[in-house]
Amino acid sequence: MSDSFLINTELIRWGDWTARVRPGQRAGRLLLLLHGWTGDENSMWLFARQLPSDFTLLAPRAPHREPRGGYTWRPVAPETWGLPSLDDFRPAAQDLLDFVDGWGRQSGVETRSFDVMGFSQGAALGYALAMLYPQRVGRLAALAGFLPEGAAARLLTGKPVYIAHGRQDEIIPVERARQAAELLEQAGAQVTYCEAETGHKVNPECLRGLGAFFSSANEGRGGQNAA
Repeated sequence: MSDSFLINTELIRWGDWTARVRPGQRAGRLLLLLHGWTGDENSMWLFARQLPSDFTLLAPRAPHREPRGGYTWRPVAPETWGLPSLDDFRPAAQDLLDFVDGWGRQSGVETRSFDVMGFSQGAALGYALAMLYPQRVGRLAALAGFLPEGAAARLLTGKPVYIAHGRQDEIIPVERARQAAELLEQAGAQVTYCEAETGHKVNPECLRGLGAFFSSANEGRGGQNAA
């Protein structure tokens, strides 16, 4: 990644955690950026240009080293490859929440309620975080991700959720995103869905939709679809 994406960010360490943060221009709402498998605290900043400047952005590094490089939000057992459950993400969600609260108290950032954006495995963790602690998570964006097995979609009733996925995704099939959108809509979540002719990434059209989703001017418009 080009260092230009990291301008105006700061590398921080808190306990066992490493993260990168960009303070909001007006001490705005906290938004967690959760990287995918083999990523780190630098991976999500290519999305930052699409986000409102008043957000405080916090991108933590996952706690487990991946032998092939980078980090992972859970130790991957071969027999569960591709099918992690909500319980598989429970330890990471609890530890992440403890980190956010402790860092927030130290830094003076309000963390009682925050938004979440995750990519791939980070999107699955975002879903888990929102379902395990629905009172803490406001808006949720799941990019090229999936619902964990055993997810309770009813816990996201009324919650604005943005889903973006590529039809040519070679890692997480687009059918999993479509199923997630359908389940969440049936549960009463406010789903904005963007699907594009791309692989395991987010195309420019869906990036623009992501920015609109997190814009204060777009509050309450979670139910619209983008093709």
